[in-house]
Amino acid sequence: MSRVVHWLQDHETRLFHFVNQRIQHNFLDAFFTKITHLGGATASIMLSLCLAIFGHGSLRIAGIQALIALTISHIPVAIMKKKYPRLRPYLVHPQTITYKNPLTDHSFPSGHTTAIFSVLVPLAFALPVLGLVLMPLALLVGLSRIYLGLHYPSDCIVGCLLGTSASLITVAFWG
Repeated sequence: MSRVVHWLQDHETRLFHFVNQRIQHNFLDAFFTKITHLGGATASIMLSLCLAIFGHGSLRIAGIQALIALTISHIPVAIMKKKYPRLRPYLVHPQTITYKNPLTDHSFPSGHTTAIFSVLVPLAFALPVLGLVLMPLALLVGLSRIYLGLHYPSDCIVGCLLGTSASLITVAFWG
């Protein structure tokens, strides 16, 4: 079992270094430092609240669902961050490229990735055509967390699964 874990960790570290160091470009620096904030608390809560309060029909319902999913999804995030206190990559790998104000809390799982999927999945259900834009956008937020040196790929994958699961449960029960 430890061989499998070591193999997975090795490949994850390689993928992290590839995204964080090998694909560096001025355009990507600017793009990812902006887009990453879409998964932050301010953007995710404000978007959900605005839709819930000012939206009409399916958009209002999606806003309410997003608020519920956002709340539900961050319970396991908080628990997992305490139970599995994984250091952020830039604290473990000195060659990591970071940007201003790197976070210091635990990295597993990615709260930003969880939040963006929690908010955008209900919107994709409300307006399926919009989902063609929203899901790639959510994936880019997750990728930005790796690019910026704040998360390992598995942090973002688990965040995606938590946010998506909370959204699917919310849409199923409050649809």
